[in-house]
Amino acid sequence: MKFLGGYKLLQGFLILVVILGALPTFSYELTGDPQAGRTIVASRQKGLCLLCHSGPFPEEPFQGNIAPNLSDLVANLNAPELRARIMNPAITNPQTIMPSYYQPEHLTRVSKPYQGQSILSLKEIDDVVAYLITLKKE
Repeated sequence: MKFLGGYKLLQGFLILVVILGALPTFSYELTGDPQAGRTIVASRQKGLCLLCHSGPFPEEPFQGNIAPNLSDLVANLNAPELRARIMNPAITNPQTIMPSYYQPEHLTRVSKPYQGQSILSLKEIDDVVAYLITLKKE
């Protein structure tokens, strides 16, 4: 295709298909515990989400402002998309500074005792997703 830069448009479309194809579109049963997820998100030792994000945590001072508010972030995302972004945020944004919470091979500058370990387990990621879904405004 050469009309109206169709080849470049086709290349962009293929890249978009590859990216969107990488996101899970299957049904995803929420099995996590929202309260445990809230604890992880608010934790300054485990999830560390509030270093960059803010959210409905009035008891937590000094919330982040370099990433979207968690309530705003979940507005247009479903559970599989949230899970994919937590597991490896570079899927949707290769330039992200958010760490991959499950795939340790994507982490950089990791202290020796933590090399090769995920930040969160799959159960903990499911807990976080279950909590974040509760932030959706109806």
